[in-house]
Amino acid sequence: MKKKLVVLTGAGISAESGIKTFRDSDGLWEGHDVMEVATPEGWYKNQELVLDFYNKRRQQLKEVNPNLGHTILAELEKDFDVYIITQNVDDLHERAGSTKVLHLHGELLKVRSIQNKNLILDWTEDLNTGDFDTNGHQLRPHIVWFGEEVPALEEALDITETADYFAVIGTSLQVYPAAGLISYVPSTTPVFYIDPKPIAIPNIRNKVETIAKFASEGVADLREKLKSI
Repeated sequence: MKKKLVVLTGAGISAESGIKTFRDSDGLWEGHDVMEVATPEGWYKNQELVLDFYNKRRQQLKEVNPNLGHTILAELEKDFDVYIITQNVDDLHERAGSTKVLHLHGELLKVRSIQNKNLILDWTEDLNTGDFDTNGHQLRPHIVWFGEEVPALEEALDITETADYFAVIGTSLQVYPAAGLISYVPSTTPVFYIDPKPIAIPNIRNKVETIAKFASEGVADLREKLKSI
């Protein structure tokens, strides 16, 4: 029976594919204040701005490809039961070949009804005002904005609690509730932390092995370390 490898990924792994993040620099996301484009308040204040913002992100996603970090994680399924829990809204893990991917913060290539959060549709083109669900309600990006609940959190906790190995890749562990998953890793489970600028993980009981490298190079090291266990 394959051992269960649970991997929490963040913006750092997608950044190597050319997808920008706002947390590493000035608090802006592609030139926008995140409060304008990633909150319910921003949506109600300027729906056109929000739709345009995510339309551009969706188009950008078509121009980038998975990197070596994504690919190695997919290849690890040959030897491990790999579950990816990602804070990223892109589909690069899936395109690399990972088969068990849980998106905590939603997905850029999906939209949902503003009236029914469970009415979710695949969507690859622009989303515009006047794009309605079957009941005539406006569709919005299927993104978990700041201040909204994280529907996938319970499933993520269940997955984390049964990990034989746990890896953290490309996330500063500053965004909650995702960062809180580390507290649910079984105390005997080895934790691998891949980040070029690692921070001390607070209140952790586990043995942590830090790999101070960018995601692609760090995941290659992780593969070798797992082989030697």
